[in-house]
Amino acid sequence: MSKLLPSLEEAIRTSGLKSGMRISFHHHLRNGDFVLNMVMEAIAKLGIGDLTINASSLFDCHTPLIDHIKKGVVTKLETNYISPGIGKAISGGVLPNPVIFRSHGGRASAIETGETPIDVAFIAAPTADDQGNCSGRFGKSACGSLGYAFADAMYAKKVVIITDTLASYPLKDFSISEIYADYVVKVDAIGNPQGIVSGTTMMTRDPVALRIAGLTARVIQASGLLKDGFSFQTGAGGASLALGREIQNIMVEQGIRGSFALGGTTGYLVDMLEAGCFETIMDVQCFDLKAVESLKLNPRHVEISASHYASPTAKSCVAERLDAVVLGATEIDVNFNVNVHTDSNGYIIGGSGGHSDVAAGAKLALVIAPLSRARLSIVVDQVLTVTTPGKTVDVFVSQYGVAVNPLREDLKKELIKSGIPVTDIEALRKMAEDVNGTAKKTKRGDKVIGKVLYRDGSIIDEIFQAP
Repeated sequence: MSKLLPSLEEAIRTSGLKSGMRISFHHHLRNGDFVLNMVMEAIAKLGIGDLTINASSLFDCHTPLIDHIKKGVVTKLETNYISPGIGKAISGGVLPNPVIFRSHGGRASAIETGETPIDVAFIAAPTADDQGNCSGRFGKSACGSLGYAFADAMYAKKVVIITDTLASYPLKDFSISEIYADYVVKVDAIGNPQGIVSGTTMMTRDPVALRIAGLTARVIQASGLLKDGFSFQTGAGGASLALGREIQNIMVEQGIRGSFALGGTTGYLVDMLEAGCFETIMDVQCFDLKAVESLKLNPRHVEISASHYASPTAKSCVAERLDAVVLGATEIDVNFNVNVHTDSNGYIIGGSGGHSDVAAGAKLALVIAPLSRARLSIVVDQVLTVTTPGKTVDVFVSQYGVAVNPLREDLKKELIKSGIPVTDIEALRKMAEDVNGTAKKTKRGDKVIGKVLYRDGSIIDEIFQAP
């Protein structure tokens, strides 16, 4: 009755994987993941090639993938995010076909609707029993929520659960049920749990970031949304964490009880939950080990799937109930379009993740960033790559003031009334140009190496080969 197989090679053979098929991975172990590399090495040894990988995100720990691309084991990639280490090689044209970039909600939708069918899903599970009931809450490689793996498990033709902690049957408090699992493989280690920490989950002391956080908190207050029932998502960068602290102080002082916090969860968001700022955390991914521990112990900290988080084709999703979301930017242009896919030279350094999903769903979408980074202007005439369309962005907050989308004149009036330094985004662009000089036009090749799909599946932009 056991689904336990002796090796990855045996699981791959038994799954029926053949050249030309599509396989998938999730990224909850982030930069500590061992599973993708482990599986790809086994696949290569079996002589299987011309594969499409659909991975919810790819990190620098996955750089061995480049060698598999060069050897023809992998010929297509679909993902929501690519870190700079792999992004540089992809930007140089190593992959024979353009990368398909989706959002977190868009990927879940595409799997569930059959737009991108999965032949074999390989799911890293910190704990599993021999029938495939599995969880990310427990085990030596505990990563917390497995939200991005749910669609893969439920819709793939074959599902291989890979774990380094085998529990007795039945595993209690599982995330993914045995009804979706075909095979289970026990390995020595699926990853390094320290690697799930994003690298940016440290409270900033930078005065510019603190200034931006303070202004952003004032904007949220002035919007009228910061009241009982308030719902909120912020990121894991230093300014975002500082903003969370500002919002927490306001909510505690005024006795405001919010409804939910959403998104990739940090220990600082857990602090807000425990301080009584929110009724619950809806968690699709844990960004640090304090969040992992909270998900395990606190019943008000709830695991959700990527579809529940942000799928545009689900009957409803949590992103559509957000009051305010705070997002970052590599570039923002005078039409409020935002780029988080490429740097100023056109190299891939990221991806939408949930950026475009929550911007579309929230009542107030705020983009926060300094006016310049490394002598490069953040505010530009036109972003190099459109990740999130300007029509879904309400406010840009910099250290020099707040620009409001012309579509939100109602909000602009409230901010001015509250004494917030409101300015024009064109004025911020000129200020950035005066400081940094006029940026040279980026040279790009003719080859399309990436296609950016909006959350509804339409192509919103293309990425060209970098010089």
